[in-house]
Amino acid sequence: MSIPLALASGTGRFYKHSAKIIRFARHGCTNRPFFHIVVMERRKAQHQPVIEQLGTYDPFPNEHEEHLVAFNFERIRYWLGNGAHLSTPVAELLGIAGLLPIHPRTYMTAWRNRRAAEEAAAKASESGADANKAPESKEGGSGTS
Repeated sequence: MSIPLALASGTGRFYKHSAKIIRFARHGCTNRPFFHIVVMERRKAQHQPVIEQLGTYDPFPNEHEEHLVAFNFERIRYWLGNGAHLSTPVAELLGIAGLLPIHPRTYMTAWRNRRAAEEAAAKASESGADANKAPESKEGGSGTS
């Protein structure tokens, strides 16, 4: 009789030569996701038994506006050394964490956010300038003092 393993240690069987992938497995509630970073066989669905859990990721910011991420870098290096592939979201997180080069999509997201902030600041300054001009035009008829 075998003792069942804890879920975090992984319960899935794996074949030595099958393709592995490090990816997210979604947990949590409706409208409140929480992700485990896991190693599993590439062709399996995300809720199938995993080989090993390598970390966690909470996409919602906490009270300090931080996204909480935990990695087991030693095991991630082990699996990458054994030929495991990475999903794009996990590659982005590992790039931000400094284990891998920064993913190009991270650069594009930062560029879009920066451009949107600049446009919002420009609109706010224009509306502020319009608000300053509006009372002057209402007070005096000619606008000169």
